[in-house]
Amino acid sequence: MAGLEAFPARYGNVVFVLVAYCFLNFWMAFKVGKARKKYNVPYPTLYAVESENKEAKLFNCVQRGHQNSLELMPVFFMLMMLGGIRHPCPSVVLGSIYIVTRYFYFTGYSTGDPQKRLTIGKYGFLSLIGLMGCTISFGISLHLGDQCLLHLLLLIHQGEVRSPRSDPELQRSI
Repeated sequence: MAGLEAFPARYGNVVFVLVAYCFLNFWMAFKVGKARKKYNVPYPTLYAVESENKEAKLFNCVQRGHQNSLELMPVFFMLMMLGGIRHPCPSVVLGSIYIVTRYFYFTGYSTGDPQKRLTIGKYGFLSLIGLMGCTISFGISLHLGDQCLLHLLLLIHQGEVRSPRSDPELQRSI
């Protein structure tokens, strides 16, 4: 197919991780629907009001776990799609870890104790930071070109790149 050769060899795995997150999202939405029936929270009410429903907190925790995942989904998808172009394998690993942590975030939140969302769920942000690194690397390679990026990394490794903060001569030239 025309255009597919532009993607790296393992980019298909990035796509599979994105689809896996979609399935997780569908499962969370199903759980919110079940919670609506269980706690008697009709549509279009987004959150239950405690003065009207004694089990409002339980429903709201389920709803909030899903809502938070929806809020972060565009960020996750963008980082996966862009970072995966340059670094498909690390992106797949980081994305898979993120999905697992999102599952635990949601199930922990759904217990009615919001603190339980953080037991394993808090580590999802480390995956996002890793994906940001992959995406930044991709951006740098687009801006500078692959050879410039490799040369810059080699200079940094050899200690030949000086910082304006630590070099008075460079400070005067700025």
